[in-house]
Amino acid sequence: MRPQAQNPSFPDRERVDRLRLIRSRRVGPATWRRLMAEHGSATRALEALPGIASAAGIERYEVCPVPVALKEMVAGRAQGAAMICLDDPAYPAALAEIADAPPILWLQGDAALLARPMVALVGARNASSLGLRMARKLAAALGEAGYVVVSGLARGIDAEAHEAALDRGTVAVQAGGVDVIYPLENAALAGRIAAAGCRISEQPMGLVPQARHFPQRNRIVSGLAQAVVVVEAAARSGSLITAREALEQGREVLAVPGHPFDPRAAGGNQLIREGATLVRHAADVIEAIGTLRATAPSDPQPDPRRPLCDVAPVHSLILDRLGPVPVPEDQLIRDLSLPAGRVAQELVALELEGRIQRDPGGLVSRPA
Repeated sequence: MRPQAQNPSFPDRERVDRLRLIRSRRVGPATWRRLMAEHGSATRALEALPGIASAAGIERYEVCPVPVALKEMVAGRAQGAAMICLDDPAYPAALAEIADAPPILWLQGDAALLARPMVALVGARNASSLGLRMARKLAAALGEAGYVVVSGLARGIDAEAHEAALDRGTVAVQAGGVDVIYPLENAALAGRIAAAGCRISEQPMGLVPQARHFPQRNRIVSGLAQAVVVVEAAARSGSLITAREALEQGREVLAVPGHPFDPRAAGGNQLIREGATLVRHAADVIEAIGTLRATAPSDPQPDPRRPLCDVAPVHSLILDRLGPVPVPEDQLIRDLSLPAGRVAQELVALELEGRIQRDPGGLVSRPA
C-alpha cells in the first residue's frame, strides 16, 4: 500500500475537528459544508453546533468527542490508510466540485490516481457473460487511453472492470469502511487494488456497510468521474441510482444496449431511450467526453449555499412526520403545506445524509 503523505494545509487540531464535525450526530456532507462556510473553521463550527441544534428543537445535543475521532485516526493509521480532507492537495478535484462532497476520505493505495481523469463503469452484479466481456474490453481500452476506471467493488460488472484496468489504474469506492471488504469474495481483488490501484471510503474505519450506505457510495463513484457508463442494469438497480447522481452532478451518462428480452438490459436500454449516449466500444466514451469538454463552461458559477438556520427547521418538520413505516412522498408534501420543489430538494439532502430512505412506489421513511 502506498498512501500519500497527508501534508495537511491546516493545523492538526483543525484536522481532528473536521473529522469530529462530520462524525457528529445529524451532520452530513451538505450540512458540514454549510457549517464550514458560515463559521470559517471546524473548531468554530463545533462550538456553534449545540446552539444550532437547540434552535432546531434538538435538546442536549453533543458533538463527536475528541477521543472518538482520535480512535478513528489511530485505526486508519494501523490499516495503512491516509485521511484526506476536503481542500487537501490530494483530494480529487472533480469530487470536490459536487455539492455534497465527502468532507473526509480514507484512502489505501496510490493517491496520485485521484488526480487523473476518470471514467466510471457500473452494472449488474449478476451480469451476463456478454456483459462481463464488454466491461473487460471497455475498462482495458479506457485504461490504454489514459483514463482511470472507477467503480464500486461489487461483484459482476464492477469487479470485472477493476480487474481489467488494474495495470493501468483503477479506483474502488467502498460503501463501508476502507478496511471492510464487501462482498468478501472480492477480498483478493481488493488486496490487488490496494497494492496497484486505490481504494477509498468516506465511512469510519471498521464500518460494515448497510443498505443506506450504497446510494451514498454511488454519488462518490459518479462524482469522481467525467462520465458514467452503465454496462448492464435492471430497471430498478443501484447502477441507475449512480446514473441519476451523475446527471444531477452534470456528468455524461452512457449505456451499453442489450437484448430487450434480458431484464439485465432494461435499465441501460431505458437510459438510451431517455437520451444517454449509446456505447459500442471505448471510442464512443472517449468521443462523448471530448464533446463534453468542448461545450463545458470555462467559468462555472459557484453553487449558492443556504444558511443552516433556513434548512434545519424544514429538515425537522420532515423528520417529525416520518417514521419507520413508509409513507407516500406526495402525501408528505400535502401534510407539510410547503412547495413541492422545496420538499423534494430537502428529501434529496436528507437521503444523502442517511437520515431518510426511499422505498419502491414513491414511499419514504426514516431508517429503523
